[in-house]
Amino acid sequence: MKPKLEACGVSYSYHSLDGETPALSNISFSVSTGEFVSVVGPSGCGKSTLLSLLSGLLTPEEGTVRIDGIPIRESGASIGYMLQRDHLFEWRTIYGNVALGLEIQKKLDDTSRRDLQEMLSAYGLGGFERSRPSELSGGMRQRAALIRTLALKPDLLLLDEPFSALDYQTRLAVCDDISSIIRKTGKTAVLITHDLSEAISTADRVIVLSKRPGSVRAIFPITFSPEYDSPLKRRNAPEFPRYFNLVWEELGVSKDRA
Repeated sequence: MKPKLEACGVSYSYHSLDGETPALSNISFSVSTGEFVSVVGPSGCGKSTLLSLLSGLLTPEEGTVRIDGIPIRESGASIGYMLQRDHLFEWRTIYGNVALGLEIQKKLDDTSRRDLQEMLSAYGLGGFERSRPSELSGGMRQRAALIRTLALKPDLLLLDEPFSALDYQTRLAVCDDISSIIRKTGKTAVLITHDLSEAISTADRVIVLSKRPGSVRAIFPITFSPEYDSPLKRRNAPEFPRYFNLVWEELGVSKDRA
């Protein structure tokens, strides 16, 4: 069975009048269908650049990104992208915001309207359809942003630190909430984060990048006992400290060489 996502020897540099700045070097990994992968690394190692390459927003200078075995530019796959901020429009209602992508793609029909309403109810936003974004908490806004993304039925979800704009307590709750939603929907997801606890508690595997130009230093499979079935519970699992120390030590090697 082909992986849902593959990065094969991907390299990328930024170019300016001052010269070339290598961002990523020979990145290779794959993500299986339904798998949740987290990517961590030192600041400036190219994590967000990697997401831009995986989404097709940037083209690798070397190597290939494939979805279902097909180069991303040829695949026609639907890719959902959640950014650090929710980017909800204040002049639209919550329903108007979650329906925006469907409207743009001219896919807002009776079936998609029913799906939206079901997701709003299931994810704690039932009754807030006519509210404005400023009337919602940060966590509710992020759930609205997720519904807007899931409404387009993406083959792949890319998450660029989607909880970083929230205060710590809200961040824990929203991470637990949204990660659980993504797993229940069976979506394939790649999360970029600076928070090691977040990376470990959400992921099936954690990919550790080196300092710039980023390359894959290590990939750690993450397995918890069945009773620890959410990110919040996993932070209290007996396995958690061992995983944290493994990732921290690998990041420490990268920092020492920076």
